[in-house]
Amino acid sequence: MSEPLYPASDTRLAQRYPKLSSDEIDRLRRFGTAVHFDAGDTIVSMGETGHGLAVVVSGIVAISRRNGDVCETLVNHSNGDFVGELAQLRGRPSLFDATATTDVELIRIEPDRLRAVLIAEAELGETIMRALILRRVNLIEMGAGGPIIIGRADGGDVVRLTGFLRRNGHPHRTLDPDTDAEAGAVLRQFAVDPGDMPIVLCPSGDILRNPSEYDLARCIGLLTRSAEPHLYDVAIVGAGPAGLAAAVYAASEGLSTIVLDCRAFGGQAGASARIENYFGFPTGISGLALTARAYNQAQKFGVEFAIPEEVVGLDERAGGTKTLRLASGGTVEARAVVVANGVDYRHLAVQRLDEFEGGCVHYWASPIEGRLCYGHDVVLVGAGNSAGQAIVYLASKATRVHVLVRGPDLASSMSQYLVDRIESQPNVNVLTRTELSAVEGVDGTLSAVRWRAKDGREGAIDARHLFLFIGAEPRTGWLAGTGVAFDDRGFILTGVRSGAPSPLATCRDGVYAIGDVRAGSTKRVAAAVGDGAQVVADLHVYFRDTAQLGEPARA
Repeated sequence: MSEPLYPASDTRLAQRYPKLSSDEIDRLRRFGTAVHFDAGDTIVSMGETGHGLAVVVSGIVAISRRNGDVCETLVNHSNGDFVGELAQLRGRPSLFDATATTDVELIRIEPDRLRAVLIAEAELGETIMRALILRRVNLIEMGAGGPIIIGRADGGDVVRLTGFLRRNGHPHRTLDPDTDAEAGAVLRQFAVDPGDMPIVLCPSGDILRNPSEYDLARCIGLLTRSAEPHLYDVAIVGAGPAGLAAAVYAASEGLSTIVLDCRAFGGQAGASARIENYFGFPTGISGLALTARAYNQAQKFGVEFAIPEEVVGLDERAGGTKTLRLASGGTVEARAVVVANGVDYRHLAVQRLDEFEGGCVHYWASPIEGRLCYGHDVVLVGAGNSAGQAIVYLASKATRVHVLVRGPDLASSMSQYLVDRIESQPNVNVLTRTELSAVEGVDGTLSAVRWRAKDGREGAIDARHLFLFIGAEPRTGWLAGTGVAFDDRGFILTGVRSGAPSPLATCRDGVYAIGDVRAGSTKRVAAAVGDGAQVVADLHVYFRDTAQLGEPARA
């Protein structure tokens, strides 16, 4: 087994660093290429585009991370071990350095061949995939290999950037210049103006000053699409449960698939602190953990992800090929399009609310927001299941959770198990028939929330953070003028066209809608996953019928 130097104890050590037998190594030879490195040679550098998996046949390989001028060894790999983590599955930039401590013989398996291993060698592939996932989890826990964000921990832009990285499963560290000497030294070294904060130090050495999520993603290699024109079988817009399910089923059945999302994989479900009523998880599971499994599964089958890429329009060329126009100026072409981009969080029309968004006003409750709530009272507006999950989670972090509910009680709009859980929390205060009326604070820091009851009573709550779970609106503006039909609330109508081949088909041939964005859908994770599975069967019928009409089957 590999000799881990950090951390010292880990109950899943054997799964993270499995030792391959000589027979297993021989089975892998047909997928890779034999390579040799002399002692002292660099095998891969942090930030360098990944070269796939490297199986150690002989010698010792040191895996390390750089922190400024300091190089820290994380693990030593020897005969029967393999070098790599999830980044190598798609050939993305490496999150670590790998150096030959002695003369080394490796079998290098390129990313496309690595995915072939996972499919062709099911049992061995399971061992490798589990190790890749656990290694990524370990890097996230250590904050190793990813970018360093320097800024006030409670600053809106720091929360925005850390939330983006966390929801995309990418390691990172956050340093607060008010409390961390290392952060202060970096700011002085690079003469950073306070107006440029926060800054991001990328593994490549580049420095970004308060970047957008798109610029950050490009810097750390999340956006690595080839510049070469490519016609996909299916382009899926949205990486929530519906889009991820469609991607897994489509790619596993041989369809070339790309998924685009403007934020992160997981959608609203991915931001849920805990899901307790999803089939097969009796003890519950966080939304991020659930959707990360689907995301990794999709990558295993070769799905390409473009995150964050916002789709702003849909066109169609002669022959039926669909073109998605992107906010970044690029395009994606596909034979069919599946719309699964869900909904946007609904905003309240309360004066000054936008002054506090990002740092003090939140639309989900993840561990990032949870840490900000320690020692503070918080206010939550909403009474649906997502609100209930957030209330239970925040009750374990905040001093007190005040809940504003427009209706007469929670039970009329929330699952009973959540109502029971909330009623058992001693630090939750529920105000019924009440709505938010005003917010107070200075310099982007919230100090109080005012409420008004239906009977005319008014009051104020001293609170540092406000959480809004008041429903959502369909994200369908980019489809205006395309011929796709909507209901009176903006959700996509499906199955209404005369002779429609599928209940998921829109009014446009080759364009389907699944999950929350579809009119009449059940707004549950399980229902979204079901839509994702069903639409792939419909795609096969569509491709068969268009081929019979003489349209090209593939580019």
